[in-house]
Amino acid sequence: MTQKEIIIATEKSFAAFTQYCNSINEVTFFNKHGLKWTIAQNVQHLIIATNTAALAFTLPKFLVRWVGGTPNRESRTYEEIVAKYKIKLFSGGAAGGRFIPKNITINYGKQRMMFKWNSATIKYLNAIQKNSDEATLDNYLVRHPLLGRITLRELCYFNIYHTEHHLKTIAAISPF
Repeated sequence: MTQKEIIIATEKSFAAFTQYCNSINEVTFFNKHGLKWTIAQNVQHLIIATNTAALAFTLPKFLVRWVGGTPNRESRTYEEIVAKYKIKLFSGGAAGGRFIPKNITINYGKQRMMFKWNSATIKYLNAIQKNSDEATLDNYLVRHPLLGRITLRELCYFNIYHTEHHLKTIAAISPF
């Protein structure tokens, strides 16, 4: 995908997730479903992940290079990143550390949670648009907790799929 195609696919993924969350009543949004995260916790996880990904585009490039290094290969395709992520999940990979959402009660408010999600998505999309081009997407690496070192383009692919993955997760919790 080109940068423009990435932005369009990301906007589509974010919009579908937002629309689905907005359709869920507040009680269901915060209700615990067995051992799984609540819908609110899924949203919180995506807020953390999306804000973290935005940093890769807003930090000075010398810092991104210093932390991640320089690629010695071409960027993988969207399909390759999705396949690698699915293998990691199947092998027991899961969110860890600061990516694990805290318990959130209904008192926090769905509207407040969705405002934070919308802010994160705007920040991320603006960061890609303003701070990257085709060369930048392929010439910088970042560290991903499950996927290892990935290019900025691969990070974009991951964020598209990751949002869709959590949309499927919440749809299973609260189908229409």
